[in-house]
Amino acid sequence: MPTRTLSAPTGAHHDPAPASQLDVADELMSLLRDTTTEPRPDIQLEALTLAVAADLPVLLWGEPGIGKSAALTQLAESLDLPLTTVIASVHEPSDFSGLPIVGDDPAEQGVPMAPPDWAVRLVRAGRGLLFLDELSTAPPAVQAALLRLVLERRIGALQLPPGVRIVAAANPRSSAADGWELSPPLANRFVHLQWVHDHEVVVRGLGGTWPRATLPQLAPERFPQAVDFARRAVCGLLSARPALVHRLPSGETRRGGAWPSPRSWEMTLRLIAFATAADASRDVLSLLVRGAVGDGPGLELLASLDRMDLPDPEDLLADPAGAELPERGDLRQAVLDGVVAAVRRTPEKSRWDAAWALLVRALETGAPDLVVVPATTLAALRQQDWDVPESIEALAGTVSLSRRAEQAAARAAVATKARR
Repeated sequence: MPTRTLSAPTGAHHDPAPASQLDVADELMSLLRDTTTEPRPDIQLEALTLAVAADLPVLLWGEPGIGKSAALTQLAESLDLPLTTVIASVHEPSDFSGLPIVGDDPAEQGVPMAPPDWAVRLVRAGRGLLFLDELSTAPPAVQAALLRLVLERRIGALQLPPGVRIVAAANPRSSAADGWELSPPLANRFVHLQWVHDHEVVVRGLGGTWPRATLPQLAPERFPQAVDFARRAVCGLLSARPALVHRLPSGETRRGGAWPSPRSWEMTLRLIAFATAADASRDVLSLLVRGAVGDGPGLELLASLDRMDLPDPEDLLADPAGAELPERGDLRQAVLDGVVAAVRRTPEKSRWDAAWALLVRALETGAPDLVVVPATTLAALRQQDWDVPESIEALAGTVSLSRRAEQAAARAAVATKARR
């Protein structure tokens, strides 16, 4: 029963009313909320920030309680954007397509579709972060109504201003309350980011120190180069792999995620340009690309990006002594394979000799095993009237040793199988 304090006569001394248990509890809650932050790289938040900056709708996938809403709150504070949260699953389709309002003369003026109050507030503010939460629990009719909002930014007769960005969150169907698979048309309008927790971040945060992510910064001087690089990357891959332009997955679950279409490739091009302009890491770029077109096409594109800046085999054959070979093993292997392929296309003695000189240079500056396959292939291209260059002697030991090692490994595998 609450304690009541009787009024004292005017001028009389009285003790202050004792604090209630709720007031005492608030003091304890205040101490629990008293935390600090520390700078910490966060590739998930960096990818989310770049996608939002590129004005692309983003969908965060993660288990309940993983921190998706907290990430959106931090992003809104970092970007100084007001956050508007809409729980998609508790709304009717008309809440997103507009509510019909009968005017004075419907036959002449028609029936306008009035937008909800949260949309009106966003238009008045001119900017903001619209957070569509619990998207995977929205029934198909509501998902259909969201198509125009996500793609065209229209709600009824209202057009959201350019300063409004859209981010959604969803739980996998297996962990969603009465969950649905996302429809393919709606899924293909989003950049899908898998949201996972970092054990160390959680432990330090519960101990009182939460991370403070540094958001990527766009460098205007990089813009022309970034746009050119993005266009060459996407167009180069799709020219070589036309089947990737549009590939609707066969399974219902995969259709509700990222998959390649002309729309998602356009999104990918924009994401590459923004990531390049911000000098984002390879991990951030990987999250963005795979989140737009899916893992398979995304990994193919990432592999082709590595090869875009590789030296031209013809330039290397023209000046093998001054050749600059990549340090990374897989890229160096690709360069050497390209050189051998160029000699195969135009087999000439001078080019064959130059290729051997390149292999020697690769042997002297990198792992010996990388030259074994190119050397074996190049040796097979020799024509009868071509003299063997002296440079082959430097490679003979490496190739011979590699073959003996392969033969020994094969014998060991046979012996192990026989013992079984």
